[in-house]
Amino acid sequence: QVQLVESGGGLVQAGGSLRLSCAASGSSFSINTMGWYRQAPGKQRVLVAIITSSGTTNYADSVRGRFTISRDNTKNTVYLQMNSLKPEDTAVYYCNAASASSGYHLGSWGQGAQVTVSS
Repeated sequence: QVQLVESGGGLVQAGGSLRLSCAASGSSFSINTMGWYRQAPGKQRVLVAIITSSGTTNYADSVRGRFTISRDNTKNTVYLQMNSLKPEDTAVYYCNAASASSGYHLGSWGQGAQVTVSS
């Protein structure tokens, strides 16, 4: 079972940037597709970015061109660089192993990282 710890959240003004990190335990990290998800208040959790074991990425339309997902398999860590942040990006952000075909999460959730974007 992979355990996940997200960090790097915070409060930022609209137009600003943040970088989230997700440290994963477990020897299978490098072969897992990983995803970043977010849950805004009163809304369902949704996938925003995904990266396969070979580095292929895909993004939700709402963040494409502003967010970049990356991974460092030597550190068992996946990152989410968020630029040009908007108030609607405010949410708790989670990482998880994901199905490469559906984006559905495959493991248990960590505690998440709160991102708040002020206008």
